[in-house]
Amino acid sequence: MLDAVEKVEALERYTVRFTLKEPYAWFLDVLASPMVVAIVARECVEKFGDLRPAEATIGTGPWMFDSYRPNQGMTLVRNPGYFVSGLPYIDRVEIFVDEDNASRIAAFLAGKYDLGWENPGQINRTDWVQIKDTLNQRRPSLRTAEFPANVVTSIAMRTDKAPFSDLRVRQAISMAVDRQAIIDATLEGVGVMNPAVPAGLKDWSIPMSQLGDGARYFQHNPAAARKLLAEAGYPRGFSAPMDFTTYGSTLLVDSLQLVMKYLKDVGIEVKLNTLEYGAYIARVLSHKHEALVFGPYTPFLEPDGFLYPRFYPGEARNTSIVNDPIVTDMLVRQRRTVAATKRREIIFDIQRHLAKQQYYVQLASSVYVAVWDGALKNYGPNLGFDWGGRLAAAWLDR
Repeated sequence: MLDAVEKVEALERYTVRFTLKEPYAWFLDVLASPMVVAIVARECVEKFGDLRPAEATIGTGPWMFDSYRPNQGMTLVRNPGYFVSGLPYIDRVEIFVDEDNASRIAAFLAGKYDLGWENPGQINRTDWVQIKDTLNQRRPSLRTAEFPANVVTSIAMRTDKAPFSDLRVRQAISMAVDRQAIIDATLEGVGVMNPAVPAGLKDWSIPMSQLGDGARYFQHNPAAARKLLAEAGYPRGFSAPMDFTTYGSTLLVDSLQLVMKYLKDVGIEVKLNTLEYGAYIARVLSHKHEALVFGPYTPFLEPDGFLYPRFYPGEARNTSIVNDPIVTDMLVRQRRTVAATKRREIIFDIQRHLAKQQYYVQLASSVYVAVWDGALKNYGPNLGFDWGGRLAAAWLDR
């Protein structure tokens, strides 16, 4: 996402100059995004090399590394040199490691945590439904907020070879999947449908009602899916391997099992290839997968992160190996369009085109239930991994 950078110059102690090869409207967003760019201190690299020691955790945020307890947690303390004068208000942040969900629930019920234990400070809706009444009794001052997630799980497929090079096959796969049933079965019936830009980015995600002809491919229609497969030359379906890693998520596994069932219903037999996370990432991002991939995508905070890396030819995250001249042209144009209104028009057009092409079959996203202690004032949840940015101006009233 920094390919547009030609050179970086340190002009003085507090001034840096970036020279770009071409216009890039998202450049400042990318620099500020915790999903993309991190500033690594030179002295840390010189001292720690591979940055694996916990003591190498040195950045520019509101808190500093204090101590690390392997498999237990870590402690952060207030950064007196934080660039916003007077912040943060909170002197210490304790982060706990607990791999057992039942244990996490018990700890939250007992008041051990001030924030929900799932990123970004939320509680999985399945757990929330089970414990909310008890929480109302034990921790009546808790605050909550619900908002669509920007985490999207999808089926990627190698469109550079048969059968996925055939548009009808991709459309059939999309129509075979019952997205609403997956919402009902895994998300307690609460979820949002996603075009190419997730609904969580509400200013840039096109409403499903505005997708035009492509909207029908998001509807569950197994009869139409079988008809498309027959027209593509696969009246009896076909089999294909699918790479997968669990990410430690039972919800992801449950969604996968349903997807495999829906594909089998229209004649597509999935041969699952479950990998360890590191092996999965290395295989998929190097484009060594054979056919299908199932999994979540990085929850970027700007639409370009969901579009350019996934659809521009040659990008590592383009796991469907998309090479569509129409999309490529629009991807470049939106990056070069400074006016937000005109850029949004291009991004909406991209999503309309992609809805018909179905290079990736996107599932619905959950609706987060963010939860925090009522004593935590001036706090609110946000998307992405940047918890500190919201906590910096918060304080505890106890």
